[in-house]
Amino acid sequence: MKEFAYRRATDLRDALLAGSTGARYLGGGTNLVDLMKHGVETPDRLIDVRRLPLAGIRETADGGLLIGATTTNSDLAAHPEVRRRYPALSQAVLAGASGQLRNMATVAGNLLQRTRCAYFADLSQPCNKRLPGSGCPAITGVHHNHAILGWSPQCAATHPSDMAVALVAFDAIVRYETIDGTGEIPLEEFYGDTPQRETVLPPGALITAVVLPGSAVSPRSRYRKIRERASYAFATVSIAAGLDGDSPRIALGGVAPRPWRARTAESRLVDGPFTTDGFRAVAEAELSAAESLPGNAYKVTLARNLIVAVLEEVCA
Repeated sequence: MKEFAYRRATDLRDALLAGSTGARYLGGGTNLVDLMKHGVETPDRLIDVRRLPLAGIRETADGGLLIGATTTNSDLAAHPEVRRRYPALSQAVLAGASGQLRNMATVAGNLLQRTRCAYFADLSQPCNKRLPGSGCPAITGVHHNHAILGWSPQCAATHPSDMAVALVAFDAIVRYETIDGTGEIPLEEFYGDTPQRETVLPPGALITAVVLPGSAVSPRSRYRKIRERASYAFATVSIAAGLDGDSPRIALGGVAPRPWRARTAESRLVDGPFTTDGFRAVAEAELSAAESLPGNAYKVTLARNLIVAVLEEVCA
């Protein structure tokens, strides 16, 4: 591991002033520290933000929730108002990692975790995320768990977060601070469109909170995840779906370089019919844009069947 400096931030401004080029913010460290051990991440300095007053969950004026950036995944999943208003979010968090990791991992860190593509983590292999223009060996190599939507010849990796899939379905907004002031980004627009630009956060920005709007409250929502083993595995395909009110909400995980908001499916679902055949038509409309690689064509069928099954469950 490359040597690095460590600094515990005393307040928000102290963290922002220290978070210059070559520095990384440290929350739970469950992804960042692993990547540092492998030499994938090589920051000059870590800025520990865990003791800043950025944890906790509170209600907002419109009936939604504000989730502090350093709230642990375990606290988020267990919060009674999260479980009541946005149950798919609680289910998504509990589907990720292990209990020990959820006790350490933070909400902001979960959104910022990097891909679990094996080529990305292997310094002996080229990777456009690590070195733009070096290539994507997954395209012709082992890619059975890679993307079928929104990928490019430069990168076919999938985003690993379960939490982010549910948050995208619920129109979550990311709040951040920079030296120049406060900003907000809808989570659906948060992730970048090139391999090396994984988010659109300004340089040196620190996530302070995630906001769930009251308009997205969905007590009938569900999150389901298909994975290669019963626990501690990333999604092969996952879905967050809610049918409360007049606005269906569907987002997919494990199928794209970012959490995939299924806008086509949502628009087709508005007028029904709420039957198995109707749900199948909705799924096929969404997946009509899918482009599979030779080794992951099965994901199209898997995603279609999962969409149908979860919509049937939510409507039961």
